[in-house]
Amino acid sequence: MISMAKLDDLAERVERLVLRHEELKRTATLLEQQVALLESERDNLRSRLSAARARIDVLLERLPTGHGANRTVE
Repeated sequence: MISMAKLDDLAERVERLVLRHEELKRTATLLEQQVALLESERDNLRSRLSAARARIDVLLERLPTGHGANRTVE
């Protein structure tokens, strides 16, 4: 049969594991929140980049196509 000292030791270890589990759950929740925030920021930046590219494309189309613009260097 298991002695009281061993039971007390086991109970203490289980208690530490439970506390550690709760701590890890809190950490995971915080990390999930950070990931969601970063994903939102990434999506916002992608949208801004796309809009900037569209504006640049419009500006490029407005540039004149002169004689020297299409020359190639040989």
